[in-house]
Amino acid sequence: MTDTARSFEEQYLAEARRALRQYRKLGEDAMAQMRDDELLAPLGEEDNSVALIVKHLWGNMRSRWRDFLTADGEKPDRNRDAEFELEPGATRDTVTRWWEEGWRCVFDALDPLGPADLARTVHIRGEPHSVLQAINRQVAHYSYHVGQIVLLAKHARGEEWKTLSIAKGGSQAFNVGKGMT
Repeated sequence: MTDTARSFEEQYLAEARRALRQYRKLGEDAMAQMRDDELLAPLGEEDNSVALIVKHLWGNMRSRWRDFLTADGEKPDRNRDAEFELEPGATRDTVTRWWEEGWRCVFDALDPLGPADLARTVHIRGEPHSVLQAINRQVAHYSYHVGQIVLLAKHARGEEWKTLSIAKGGSQAFNVGKGMT
């Protein structure tokens, strides 16, 4: 089915899923370049490490997406403040578990949604949102934090960093390769 044959709602849901999968991959590709110690260490005393950003995303994703259509998006079992504390003994495996579990919550809730669901009302901290608004809120939130992860990974790797997009100074060559001269 072409985009012109699909409803706006179908196109929107497909784009939301595509964008979130892209942000997931971007975060994974950035973290894959980091050494374990870099993943766990903040830049400064008041800063969050990549591990803490992932832990926060995990907490948010679990809270927002579990029982997405039927329960408030701020679940009673969420302890947001604890998301910014790294437990002793946390490892890359711990961070990977948070990452995978969080994204599983996202897609387990998002993938079954259909066009009619976009106009439904969900609540986040008691505030009503259309499903479309709630999805947009999370896409923006996750892209913000994935951007932080990429920046921290790039900072940690320095000259060893392998770009995840068009390399600096490489726009013209990229465009030529795409047939855009």
